[in-house]
Amino acid sequence: MSHSSEAPDAGAGSISVMLVEDDERVRSRFGRQIAAAQGLALACAVSSAGEALDWLAEHPVNVLLVDLGLPDRSGIEVIQACTRLQPACEIMVITMFGDEGTMMQAFTAGASGYLLKDGSEEDLAAHIHNLRNGGAPMSPIIARQLLRRLAPPTASGEARAADGVVPLSPKESEVLGLVARGFSYPEVGRLLGVSVNTVHTHARNIYGKLNVSSKTEAVYEARQLGWIKG
Repeated sequence: MSHSSEAPDAGAGSISVMLVEDDERVRSRFGRQIAAAQGLALACAVSSAGEALDWLAEHPVNVLLVDLGLPDRSGIEVIQACTRLQPACEIMVITMFGDEGTMMQAFTAGASGYLLKDGSEEDLAAHIHNLRNGGAPMSPIIARQLLRRLAPPTASGEARAADGVVPLSPKESEVLGLVARGFSYPEVGRLLGVSVNTVHTHARNIYGKLNVSSKTEAVYEARQLGWIKG
């Protein structure tokens, strides 16, 4: 089920925004943030790539916010179509997918910003203004991946080494492994037979050792170090 709405009056100078997000709760939350922000106008909010492509073919818009995991086809196709149909439109991805391959596909297709749904979207209005003013808003983990991709290899031919990284304890490894499989902290606590406060303590230790600030970053760093497979 989609939700679509035309902005009744974008107002002179307002940035018109199209939102493509299949999760109804997320779409409503983002839509409220955009509609309430000064200088922004929600032009359209839809739940599928097909609806987005039909709308883009008929309506000009300043900014496109698009998820990648859409029910009918990839958000990458929406980005490609928008780039072709409306080359002046700025495009920002907001997604759960933070792997390097997906990220590079999005940027190659025409995206200029990339936010993960891990808290980076809390300042959504500011990110949209930044994007429209020539910036490239990115979650920290995405920016880090880009820097690593551009960095020259070391003498050993490796992009990075694990030297200097404090290893995780067996219990911390268990916690991180379960988090990587999608379990919440309360669920991890039940599976390991410990309190959720103990799980939070392990998580803080993991974050400190990996120098990260979110679950997504922790899992990514652990995979880069070979501590988690897949």
